Amino acid sequence: MFKIENVKAGTMETVRISIGIDSIATDLRAGLTAARRLGVRGVEFDARHGLGADELSQTGIRQIRKWLLDEGLVAVALRFRTRRGYADPDALDARVEATKRLMQSAHGLGAPLLLNHIGDIAPTSDAAEWQLLIDVLSDIGAWGQRVGTMLAAEAGRSSPEDLARVIESLPAGSLACDLVTGALAVHGHDPVQSVATLGTHVATVHLTDAIAGAFAGRGRAVKLGTGHVEVPAVLAALEERSYRGWFGIESINHGTDGVSEATETIDFLRRL
Repeated sequence: MFKIENVKAGTMETVRISIGIDSIATDLRAGLTAARRLGVRGVEFDARHGLGADELSQTGIRQIRKWLLDEGLVAVALRFRTRRGYADPDALDARVEATKRLMQSAHGLGAPLLLNHIGDIAPTSDAAEWQLLIDVLSDIGAWGQRVGTMLAAEAGRSSPEDLARVIESLPAGSLACDLVTGALAVHGHDPVQSVATLGTHVATVHLTDAIAGAFAGRGRAVKLGTGHVEVPAVLAALEERSYRGWFGIESINHGTDGVSEATETIDFLRRL
């Protein structure tokens, strides 16, 4: 479902790179053109930045799909970052409803993934919060199989071990993993070891970098290749496991500076 056909696992070509439109342009149409000029093939949309109700209407989605076709691009994922997770009872019903609605929107755009974090994970399976999380994610997973889009949980904020435990406790095909290398480093997790821990659960990878702070969860984002993430080692670990999915990149600076930074990031990856 998430493989890019006819591309060798070890190659780092722009055909396997995706970029968030909101990081290179404030205007959606201009962002798609900028992505095409960068030479990437995949794009990600953010449900909270750049896509409003009009864009996510049936008419709006048809227009975006036409623009994607015009630019030779494909939608890789729709991002939906919530403040709270799926084991937090505060406004949970509304959060689940919004998640399901946007999974359907993602499918309309042609994207197989909706990206979000899942929130805090209880340390033991006998905790009430654990059962609530499993019940909610099972429900979301069943909906995803119905509409054709899967929720991919960020590995970074959640530890790889805890996230693997959740995925393996759910019905098959309910939840996937979005491996975010910079977030893993900031939260004190080894991105290379995380690849081994999460294995085939990884549906997409975001190659980001960071300098970790003195405490887990503290740090700052930096340009790829200038922080604590050993990018070549991460790519090698993914190659060993025959990863065939997308490599998402993000610009710290947005707009014109975002395009320039994305160009540098792509050049860096090509040199590896």
